[in-house]
Amino acid sequence: MSAFDSLFKKPALPSSKTLKRKLEPPVESPNDRYKATRIELNGKGKGRATTVEDAPDRDAGGDTVMADDGAFAAEADEELEDEEGGRFFGGGITQREKDILDYMDEEDEDQGPEKIDAPYIRRLALSFEKKITKNAEMRAKFDDDPAKFMDSEADLDGDIKALAILTEHPELYPEFVRLGCPASLVGLLAHENTDIAVAVVQLLSELTDDEVAATPNQWSSLVDALLDAQLLDVLVGTLQRLREGEGHAGSDEDRAGVYHILEVLENLSSQQGIAERIVRETGALAWLLQRVQVKESPVGQNKQYAAEVLAILVQSSAENRRKLVEIDGVDVLLQLLSPYRKRDPAKGGEEEELVENLFDALTCLVDEREGKEAFVQAEGAELCLIMLREGKMSKARALRLIDHACSGVFGGVVCERLVEAQGLKTVFGAFMKKQDAQTREHLLGIFASLLRGLPADSAPRIRTLAKFVEKDYEKLAKIMALREDYSRRISAVDKEIAAEKAAADEEELEDRDDEWDLRRLDAGLFCFQILDQIIGWLVAEDDAARKQVVELLAGANRSLEDVKANLQEQLDGLDDSTEEGKGTQEMLAALISCL
Repeated sequence: MSAFDSLFKKPALPSSKTLKRKLEPPVESPNDRYKATRIELNGKGKGRATTVEDAPDRDAGGDTVMADDGAFAAEADEELEDEEGGRFFGGGITQREKDILDYMDEEDEDQGPEKIDAPYIRRLALSFEKKITKNAEMRAKFDDDPAKFMDSEADLDGDIKALAILTEHPELYPEFVRLGCPASLVGLLAHENTDIAVAVVQLLSELTDDEVAATPNQWSSLVDALLDAQLLDVLVGTLQRLREGEGHAGSDEDRAGVYHILEVLENLSSQQGIAERIVRETGALAWLLQRVQVKESPVGQNKQYAAEVLAILVQSSAENRRKLVEIDGVDVLLQLLSPYRKRDPAKGGEEEELVENLFDALTCLVDEREGKEAFVQAEGAELCLIMLREGKMSKARALRLIDHACSGVFGGVVCERLVEAQGLKTVFGAFMKKQDAQTREHLLGIFASLLRGLPADSAPRIRTLAKFVEKDYEKLAKIMALREDYSRRISAVDKEIAAEKAAADEEELEDRDDEWDLRRLDAGLFCFQILDQIIGWLVAEDDAARKQVVELLAGANRSLEDVKANLQEQLDGLDDSTEEGKGTQEMLAALISCL
């Protein structure tokens, strides 16, 4: 492809899951764009548009008639005619002007690029601080006459944008911090001119972006200085100050400001400690929850991004999850998802991503005890069952949500509600149909949770056990068939790993340990472990089921000892430092004793 052709080559569209999102430009009317380009070539002042009155007169012969600038016009016309055979292909400048521009380009090339180092940053920082002081003085002196301080504001805006050079030289972050500039940037977020505040927050989003090749120490030096300057409080205060949407003066600027603040919050949330501080020390969580409730048609970029940042904050910390539950986050998210129980959002748009992020946030909340209780109170199980029966896009997300809600030491309350809401028919019916690996994993997780969480001898537990044995043990037979399939897969991978371990030295054994664990998981280790938990419960609970299991295992040249060995492996790998770990340890020990 030629260099000329490459100018018109379409860029590859980035995946929303792999690249950071970019702010969509505000919609500009074609008429505005057209007017902006019709600037008088030789006019004075700021962009005076060429009008009919400004156009040169021509005599009957077509020659230009101009009192003062005729020579210039004739020379320009001649220059335009000479290029490419037509006046529309020229550069619009005279030969003299072209020579001047060429000379200036040569001078720039002779000087070479300026070295970006500590002295350069010190000069940049000194200029930046002077511009802040100058602007403050001009504002105080000419408070009633904005025209007199606007130039100082433009200069300040230019210096803020110039600081973006740091993103290419993160090794200079510590020097930038030493000069005290982070505190000055935070102070400017409260500037009376919203454009200045937006420029600052855009700079902060660029400096803290994970795409900047900064080391952890360099990144931390900058972020710590910003946090010490009360960045979090000022950011959230700026969020509340900006006004988005139609009907607001400067709405495009405010929309950009909100977007870049959300970018900064996302960047900072990469550290769990900072994510917890954002929630603990500011009202960001409440603002985000309120923002995702704003009705928009179509869904705007900032609403979707607010949902994404909300999901990121609750994924990072149990403390954040409990805080969102406290402010009725579970109920609000269920209400926002309710319209999608029977309809799908528009494909590939902001609304689809919004729904994904709302499900992600809610799934995190129900991992906590408080979230499970709120889920039951808000009739979340009933909504999920409707989605499983009638939903399309929401079906898979609802299944994952139920799996998480039922799981764990405190999942019994959700398991009971699921059975009471006639959910057994739905989940067992889905299990007997053909499904993908992800769906199968969630269904098996729900079965294991039901057997673990439902109280002994309770009506919901008896109904669940009856589902496994009905129709001549057809569901148990499928479980045993799945177990044999996963067992073959894992055995094949284990043989490969054993051969690789035999040929590896001690250092390689340590380096590849995680890789081998991942390969076992990819082969279906998690489902294999869940299947043996289900089998252990059924063998312990029902003598007829035990007999059926023994027969099916024998047909594959296996026995209950194989199930027991798998459960023991799970028990040995448990972390019993958490409440969940201790509960799972007790369960596995009980199942092993029954086998």
